[in-house]
Amino acid sequence: MSDPSGAPTAVQPEAHEPETGSPTKGRRMAATPGSTRPRAEKRQKPGRAAADTSTVLAVPKGRTGAARILLGRDAVMIYVLLVVVIYASLVIPRFASPVTVGFLLLDVIPTLLIALPMTLVIISGEIDLSVASIAGLTSALMGVLWQGGMPIALVLVICVLAGLVAGAFNGVLIAYLGLPSLAVTIGTLALFRGLALVVIGDNAVANFPPGLTAFFTSKIGGTGIPTVMVGVVLLIIAFAVVLHFTPFGRGLFALGYSKEAATFVGIDVARSKFLLYLATGTVSALAGIYWTLRYSSARSDNASGLELAVIAAVLLGGVSIFGGKGSIPGVLAGVLLIGTINYALKLDRVSEVVLIIVTGSLLIISVVAPNIASAIKGARHARRVRTAPLP
Repeated sequence: MSDPSGAPTAVQPEAHEPETGSPTKGRRMAATPGSTRPRAEKRQKPGRAAADTSTVLAVPKGRTGAARILLGRDAVMIYVLLVVVIYASLVIPRFASPVTVGFLLLDVIPTLLIALPMTLVIISGEIDLSVASIAGLTSALMGVLWQGGMPIALVLVICVLAGLVAGAFNGVLIAYLGLPSLAVTIGTLALFRGLALVVIGDNAVANFPPGLTAFFTSKIGGTGIPTVMVGVVLLIIAFAVVLHFTPFGRGLFALGYSKEAATFVGIDVARSKFLLYLATGTVSALAGIYWTLRYSSARSDNASGLELAVIAAVLLGGVSIFGGKGSIPGVLAGVLLIGTINYALKLDRVSEVVLIIVTGSLLIISVVAPNIASAIKGARHARRVRTAPLP
């Protein structure tokens, strides 16, 4: 082609015709007669494709909202506790009275105290079997120091510090030296109980200040509720806030699921474990002080076997022995349930041997029952998925 002057000119592509090598030209060439439809035209509409992929299978949903709370493990434990209390009130004479409430709570306070830090320890995937021995060592030390003429306030401070040191000893071996908590605390269980025997021997100290011992057995008015329960409730609230409403507590759940994953997300695993054992040692010392003043007797064998009741209550309250799962409300229900059953059997004149058997049985049930329930739940969920109708 030439312009009016006769000079040849290059053919310019039309505005809608793409240049060579562009994707649009490839699509136009594919649309020539005899070829297949353009690839873009073969695609389905986005809305239809999204609908097809999202409705391939109807997956059943779990419980949510109020149903999840009312039918959860904690709620079930509370329901069981209420049933046991109602049954014991109807069947066992003198059970439904303020006096019974007072003595029942006085009995469960040591277990309740130690169960609080033990909950955090087991959620993190560890365990502490030396808690009762720390309480016994604190009781023996308290008796010797008081008998030696030391002021009672200073005696109490030294006993708490002794529990702190015992917990720190466990914490260093487990958190920083990497030793297994089960082996370490079995060893310190014997060590601390032996130290208690060395400190006080076979003696018993019983001449503590009458006003102090009376305070630890006093009640709030005519309710039967012990006065020391006020302090225990404050401690319960503190542990519940730490576990459920702080980054440290949420980190314990992650630590129980996977130590490697917890380290990866920035959790100081060694520091967390060390703080937990400081807590168990300190609270065990408080339990030892309470035990001594409640019974007005300092002995080396005080609180013997208490670790069995504590662990049984914690596991019965929904804390997984494998870590990563549990709550303070469930543990409270577990402690009160075991305490109620034991006290009801005592009122019914059942021997101590039977009480130990009952506690051991509850411990086994608390370990086995969650695994069975989890297997049944998984099987039911898989069956619902297989039989769910297509849309």
